[in-house]
Amino acid sequence: MVIGQKVNISLISIFMKAIRYLIILSLLAVFTLSTHQAKSQSAPQKTRILFVLDGSQSMYARWENGQKMQVATRLLRNLVDSLKSAKNVEVALRAYGHQYNVTSTGRNCKDTKLEVPFGPTNHEKIKERLQTIRPKGTTLIAYSLEQAANDFPACDNCRNVIILITDGIEECDGDPCAVSLALQKRGVILKPFVIGLGLDPSVMDAFKCVGTFYDAKDEKTFKQVMGVVISQALNNTSVQVNLLDEMNRPTESNVPMTFYDHFSKQVRYNFVHTINSRGNPDTIPIDPLGTYDLVVHTIPSVSKSDIEIIPGKHNVIAVDAPQGDLELKMSGYNEYKDLKALVRKAGSNQLLVVQNFDETQRYLTGSYDLEILTLPRTYVKGVNIAQSRTTNVEIPQAGLVTVSTPTKGIGSIFLEDGDKLVWVCNLNNLNTRETVVLQPGYYRVVFRPLNAKQSIYTKEQSFKITSGQNTQVKL
Repeated sequence: MVIGQKVNISLISIFMKAIRYLIILSLLAVFTLSTHQAKSQSAPQKTRILFVLDGSQSMYARWENGQKMQVATRLLRNLVDSLKSAKNVEVALRAYGHQYNVTSTGRNCKDTKLEVPFGPTNHEKIKERLQTIRPKGTTLIAYSLEQAANDFPACDNCRNVIILITDGIEECDGDPCAVSLALQKRGVILKPFVIGLGLDPSVMDAFKCVGTFYDAKDEKTFKQVMGVVISQALNNTSVQVNLLDEMNRPTESNVPMTFYDHFSKQVRYNFVHTINSRGNPDTIPIDPLGTYDLVVHTIPSVSKSDIEIIPGKHNVIAVDAPQGDLELKMSGYNEYKDLKALVRKAGSNQLLVVQNFDETQRYLTGSYDLEILTLPRTYVKGVNIAQSRTTNVEIPQAGLVTVSTPTKGIGSIFLEDGDKLVWVCNLNNLNTRETVVLQPGYYRVVFRPLNAKQSIYTKEQSFKITSGQNTQVKL
């Protein structure tokens, strides 16, 4: 007996140690996961800038005091050097048309290479490589952009930016515009920057669909443009969304709104619209590198597409969103457990929202149809929602009917609508007594015992429902 007790105590001790061990492991796992999530959420976003440099033979051309390639690489080296101290910024270099000459037999339309990949301390490598690149071949912009998509390592918290520096148009039958758009739709990159070096005005339009185009007509302009582009690539700008009422005043607020990337359709930002302490719509930070679609989640929602953000400025986006309130009530005590109403735009079959009774919901101004889930259904057409006002819809208090039957059976309740009977609900064929909540009106119950084998045993009885009263029906 003593031996058995010792064995039991020993087993219990081992079991308790195992439980404590599992608890400690679980707490460590939770702590590790929480720490990782906290770090991920607090980590600042990284900006990755890929310079795509034209190394085609046309870059040998004279440009003020030197060759285009000499001017471009010198200024680019200075720029890369200045980015050493920029926090959360990485740079990389890809070139094209710099490895193979154009010959009488043709041109190499795959002549592009990632010369220096992304890295936190690769600035000197880029500067050194820029000094050795020599113009040789053709201009293959589309294929280079396609390959550039693979230059950005996987990252969940990065902004990928391409800066294309070129002095000529596509020469390999590619479509740079289509490639750029495809990369933006896939969310690989933001809208690229394109810097044209002394381009002929007749070809400039060909680049505007590729990205944000800048014309550098001389060395001084090129230097200024590079500064502007880098400033836009690194800095966020601000946006103010004005939700306008019917008087075109920005008074509407407290509505969620979503900014989507226009091309990829991915969600970029979510904000709840706010009026600040000064009584103005709050300013929100928005990345200027992109075109946006805005959805304001009013009921129904309103949207604005193809929004261009001007970098370095305070942008104001105006959206018509006049609103009013709808309150649903029942006069007297509400017998229904969870009464709701289906709300639609007037004349439309599309459901907007399901609103609870005894609650107030905000809608855009206009006309709405209500389908209230009473027994029978209550329909209220053309409910008008006015600016900054509360529209009250009140329906009569329901009543009760208690139907008692001698046996179990099959029965239904109908609304007497003139000469018509409109089905309302079925009775539970397993019960002999049932209470149903009904709106005021005239009704008829039709019943046949479950075991009756002839229709002539059907019984019926008319009754009236009065608000707040219980009507007894015995068959």
